[in-house]
Amino acid sequence: MNSMFTKIVRIALGLALVVFGANKLFNFIPMEAPTGLPGYIFSAVGLLEVFIGLMLLMKKWVAFALVLLAPISINILLFHMFLAISGLPVALVILVFNAILVYKHWPQYKPLFY
Repeated sequence: MNSMFTKIVRIALGLALVVFGANKLFNFIPMEAPTGLPGYIFSAVGLLEVFIGLMLLMKKWVAFALVLLAPISINILLFHMFLAISGLPVALVILVFNAILVYKHWPQYKPLFY
């Protein structure tokens, strides 16, 4: 895989996580908060998304950031598949970008499976 391509994917994913994570904290992009969630969950996920996004943007511990992002990106996809279908394209892009970066960093994950 071309390293320029994966660099663009890493930066785009990092920016998306920082923007949407910060939006969960400061609500500068109008959107409805999901109902039925305890108040701290939305903020905790937002903080985690900002943290992961910054790690991706700074290229620090990228493999670890992708491991942290995997369950979040699956949850984003499932949320938009079943509760808010309008955000499904963005959820798919986040999941695909995460998968591309995991594939690129696969040699770092190999020891986990042996």
